[in-house]
Amino acid sequence: MAPSRRHDRESDEDRPARNHRGGDVGRDRRRRKSPIPSSSFSKRDEDRRNRGRHEKENGRGSAKSRKHQAYRHSSSDEDSDLRGRLEEKSKDVRSHYSVQRSESPEPWLDRVGKMKEEKEEKKPQQPVQQMADAVAMKTGGIYIPPHRMAQMMRDVQDKSSEAYQRLSWDALRKSINGLVNKVNATNIKNIIPELFSENLIRGRGLFCRSCMKSQMASPGFTDVFAALVAVVNTKFPEVGKLLLKRILLQFKRSFARNDKPQLLAATKFIAHLVNQQVAHEVIALELLTVLLVNPTDDSVEVAVGFVKECGALLQDLVPLGLHGVFERFRGILHEGEIDKRVQFLIEGLFAIRKAKFQGFPAIRSELDLVEQEDQFTHEMSFEDEIDPEINLDVFKASLQFLEDEKAYDDLKKSILGEESSDDEAGSEEGSDVEDDEESEEEDDEQMKIKDETETNLVNLRRTIYLTIMSSVDFEEAGHKLLKIKLEPGQEMELCIMLLECCSQERTYLRYYGLLGQRFCMINKVHQENFEKCFVQQYSMIHRLETNKLRNVAKFFAHLLGTDALPWHVLAYIRLTEEDTTSSSRIFIKILFQELSEHLGIRLLNERLNEPTMQDSFESIFPKDNPKNTRFSINFFTSIGLGGITENLREYLKNMPRLIMQQQKPVSDSSGDESGSSGSSSSDGSSSNSGSDSEAESESISDDSRHRKKLRKR
Repeated sequence: MAPSRRHDRESDEDRPARNHRGGDVGRDRRRRKSPIPSSSFSKRDEDRRNRGRHEKENGRGSAKSRKHQAYRHSSSDEDSDLRGRLEEKSKDVRSHYSVQRSESPEPWLDRVGKMKEEKEEKKPQQPVQQMADAVAMKTGGIYIPPHRMAQMMRDVQDKSSEAYQRLSWDALRKSINGLVNKVNATNIKNIIPELFSENLIRGRGLFCRSCMKSQMASPGFTDVFAALVAVVNTKFPEVGKLLLKRILLQFKRSFARNDKPQLLAATKFIAHLVNQQVAHEVIALELLTVLLVNPTDDSVEVAVGFVKECGALLQDLVPLGLHGVFERFRGILHEGEIDKRVQFLIEGLFAIRKAKFQGFPAIRSELDLVEQEDQFTHEMSFEDEIDPEINLDVFKASLQFLEDEKAYDDLKKSILGEESSDDEAGSEEGSDVEDDEESEEEDDEQMKIKDETETNLVNLRRTIYLTIMSSVDFEEAGHKLLKIKLEPGQEMELCIMLLECCSQERTYLRYYGLLGQRFCMINKVHQENFEKCFVQQYSMIHRLETNKLRNVAKFFAHLLGTDALPWHVLAYIRLTEEDTTSSSRIFIKILFQELSEHLGIRLLNERLNEPTMQDSFESIFPKDNPKNTRFSINFFTSIGLGGITENLREYLKNMPRLIMQQQKPVSDSSGDESGSSGSSSSDGSSSNSGSDSEAESESISDDSRHRKKLRKR
């Protein structure tokens, strides 16, 4: 039986060796059928092997019996040792995790009391102190919501303590980062007051770092960040100077390290700062010189992009410097040592310059927020030693923290203005406020303020103009304009604005004529106002340009042609050589030509020959003097409307006969009084009639000559 147990023993010893060394190793060693060389064999096993070899020499039977006895002795010793170790461990476990039943429950109470004491000792720190410790950590601490942080800051009693200063510094950093990250061209006007409400003097380093990081992440918003910096630079020039220093240093480092992404971001930021007049234009020329002194593909590409961004401004401020830069580009192009792609970029830049940088404006209209005289321009050089002042980005406790904060609050009020109302008024002051309001109302009733600035009138004209321009057709415009509440006496402003809008158009639009016709038909007040406008415009017709004059004449022709305006307004026009100017004759010409197009020459002639309206047309067709009659006939004939002067021509032909008929009663009455005087008067009348007939013949001959000239033309 001893050999079998020996075999089992050996198999048990081999098994842990295979487990520890892995299955593959054990398989390989079984394949080789070699004993496992392991340090786990004890010295006792080696002695047993030696003893077995020695017993082989003496005899197999006695050796087996001795080996069996030795095995039993060794196994019993090992079992006793293992049993002792297990008992010791079980005692330790029982003593640690259990309690004897015979013991009283007092030790349990003692343990519970100890646990409570330990919990009390390990109570958490105060929230403010915990917050300060978290912020003080290099990792930035845990995240705390803004409302929670504000509550903790309010709970701090000592506002000048270092813990409170750390909390305020962290809140300032988060606020500046948030405002810079969400700024764009649409909300920049709303972000600027919020940004000025933060302490930018204390956090100028944070502001510059945030702007540079945001611009690096979003180069498309570079002009927005530059506009934001330009506004801040007007109030705090040291902030703009610090940012410009850091950007120039970033350009120098990226150019030396050949870091193209950072180089592109830095050059684009510098270009837009030059456009906003934060950086001097000499910096732009110096930067181009640095990039083009030893041209490479990347440096030339960066220079081309820089000129595209700020070339429009450089063309206005330093045209000679920009000309030198383009001559350098031309030389690089002729050398031909750069890549074809970059050569095409230079050729495209020349085309943009020829088009006067159209499509590449210096400043967009929505980002033009600073007046030129309010801006501070900083001059620097790339050769100067630049101190980025990195220490401004790190928290540092200040002994004058409260004084500095109070000084910035006063400065903020001067920049943003103080609030007009006090929100913290107590309930006890409510009655006093009501009494003050009642007294103010009484004072307002007693005192009437007269506005001499005509602000309401300007606002009314603006409303009328926008309504006219934004309407699709005249019906919509009329409907909207009638809804405007006009005070008594303001109806005239509506007619004036309608006429002004019509005169400002390049060509006459029938839209205005229809709109004026609608108002004249609706209310007689508007009709009377348009009559006044006609008289006023004709009296100042010499001040209008030809285009405005034409539009006004066509507008009134439409009103007259549709009977929206009465024809007796033409009585104000006196068509004589002495009473007209070149502008007024052009106005009358366009007016009657438009009427002939609206009505036709036949209908126009009928309207002008109405017996009831002859008093109104007497000034246009004068019959007081042959010279004025002849001028009116010649005027209408020259503009192609000679057909409306037929009655005037007949009158001019019959004028000598009418004069003789008027003088006959005078001669008869004088003959009855004295015969001698009658004969002399008859002789005089015959001579006068002869002279009148001669004048008539001369006028007819002049008229015929004028007609011949017109036919030749």
